[in-house]
Amino acid sequence: MPKAELHIHIEGSLEPQMIFELARRNGIALPYASVQDLRSAYAFTDLQSFLDLYYQGAGVLQTEEDFCEMALAYLARAAMDNVVHAEIFFDPQTHTERGVAMQTVVRGLARACEEAQQRHGISASLILSFLRHLSEREAFATLEQALPLREHFIGVGLDSSELGHPPEKFQRVFARCRELGLHIVAHAGEEGPPAYIWQALDLLRAERIDHGVQAVHDTALMQRLAAERVPLTVCPLSNQKLQVFPDLRQHNLKALLDGGLVATANSDDPAYFGGYLNDNLLQVFAATGMGVQHAWQLAAHSFEASFAPAADKARWMDQLAEVFERFAH
Repeated sequence: MPKAELHIHIEGSLEPQMIFELARRNGIALPYASVQDLRSAYAFTDLQSFLDLYYQGAGVLQTEEDFCEMALAYLARAAMDNVVHAEIFFDPQTHTERGVAMQTVVRGLARACEEAQQRHGISASLILSFLRHLSEREAFATLEQALPLREHFIGVGLDSSELGHPPEKFQRVFARCRELGLHIVAHAGEEGPPAYIWQALDLLRAERIDHGVQAVHDTALMQRLAAERVPLTVCPLSNQKLQVFPDLRQHNLKALLDGGLVATANSDDPAYFGGYLNDNLLQVFAATGMGVQHAWQLAAHSFEASFAPAADKARWMDQLAEVFERFAH
């Protein structure tokens, strides 16, 4: 089925093979003897243990060409899963902190989005994410650095270590982003409590909640999310890898859909968590017993929740209907 992916960190699509290739090209020494040694290190106990390795891997990205190649590799892989539209997170602070220019990051990624449209027919947009373990002052500085490149990104998000870094910490910078007409999304309710989702909605005015699986512990919040049709960008294999749901059979994606929420399925950091979008769908369906109606909901929700133009959404919904009609017959 055609679908959109709305929760993908482009640095998290950096496969071990490409990490080694870029490290060789850029003269960077890695603390791993082989691609297999690096892949064997992908044993995470929580979000922070993953992030430590994630930031280390991103260190091989140095040039505009590096960023372009990484994004093109993801978009080609997504197109194989019949992802027709992707809204891609990127973390500029991960790169500018080590001396890579903002324009190197953004222009490389933007070029990949343009080339992927021509090569694979997949549309893609960029969302700049602030690192929540850093200060709001640093987020403001990052925003100012990025504004000359404003044409290349459609929104801002909030990611990195959730616990101890509530959305309210970034209230002023998100107010500034709204003034600039940027779309607002935020990670909340992955490891953090439902209170973080309330803050993302009320203080940041997030249009979409990334993850949001902890919402099930707050009945009033579930009712609000359903009534206001606030989308959740859920990432099943990520949740399993990071021990949010150690057993995929425990995952609450089915409960979120059955509760009337606009939940979507996504891959988050597919190189690290063991699967791209179709892998996430196949495994969570096998584990939870979801059915055809849930598949339809996830695909339809992905288009509804996207920031794509209405005409594109309508076209993709027509394609989705054709697929389901064909298989029904």
